[in-house]
Amino acid sequence: MKAIIIHSYGPPEVLQEATVPEPKVGSRQLLIEVKAAGVNPLDWKIRKGNFRFITGRRFPKILGSDVAGIVKETGKNISDFKAGDEVMAMVNVMTGQGGYAEFAITGGKYACKKPENLSFVEAAAVPGSALTALQVLRSKVHLKKGQHLLVNGASGGVGTYGIQIANILGASVTGVCSGRNKDLVTALGAHRIIDYTEQDFTRQNLAYDVIFDTVGNLEFAACRRVLSPAGTFITIVPSAKKILFSLVSALLPGRKCRFASAMPNKDDLLWLKEMIEKEKLRVVLDRTYPLEQAREAHEYMEKGHARGKVVLTV
Repeated sequence: MKAIIIHSYGPPEVLQEATVPEPKVGSRQLLIEVKAAGVNPLDWKIRKGNFRFITGRRFPKILGSDVAGIVKETGKNISDFKAGDEVMAMVNVMTGQGGYAEFAITGGKYACKKPENLSFVEAAAVPGSALTALQVLRSKVHLKKGQHLLVNGASGGVGTYGIQIANILGASVTGVCSGRNKDLVTALGAHRIIDYTEQDFTRQNLAYDVIFDTVGNLEFAACRRVLSPAGTFITIVPSAKKILFSLVSALLPGRKCRFASAMPNKDDLLWLKEMIEKEKLRVVLDRTYPLEQAREAHEYMEKGHARGKVVLTV
């Protein structure tokens, strides 16, 4: 099958087109004919070697943690999918068998039927980013109706879902983004916009119940000033300092520092599917690239200015 692989960690230039064997499906897995693959920050961070202590030095590796496509084959212990089903899924990219390929394998709990009102390209933009936003807001910080949420990186892949999910949960949302993305973030449901090029929200006389950092450029020490007394700062881009603050704040009363990442969860995927089909949640696509232009997609993503999601078409 055709795939985009890496033989070493490094810059986008290490991404190469190649022909590799089709993966074999396990008893609890699906083999998916990939129609589109989402591009996530996790992908380029793995490519650079940021997680080599997990991903190791066995090459070649195929990147790509989100896919949408058609089930080609199911393992003997899979009962809720059949060949021909249209699905969206997360792929365990840490194994080196990701979704930048014509076929990908994933576990049954990592997948759900594709929303009927989405194309494959749109569906590939959902799993990782939308799951992250949902699990952070609903499961980690238990965002409630009437609470005040600030989303840093409101126009990005996770941020665009975060705004919408917070609205579904009944929260009031402040979005931090650049001025050029103000209209997008407002249209998604943000009640207030802060242009980070003109204002520093940590210096304002406001208090938030939750600060959701999707970018990784905020510090808990600064954000404490604008958290409510029992407020939570949560990031999906942890650093050693933030992990330390998380451990310490867990032992003390008052404001908390936490970090989180998306975990495969079938019920959460089904919730997202339902919200999309009810048109309460929409996909924001920035741009698409053919699979062969994965390098260009990574170069664009690493600039950090994507409006919503970037997707590869297969």
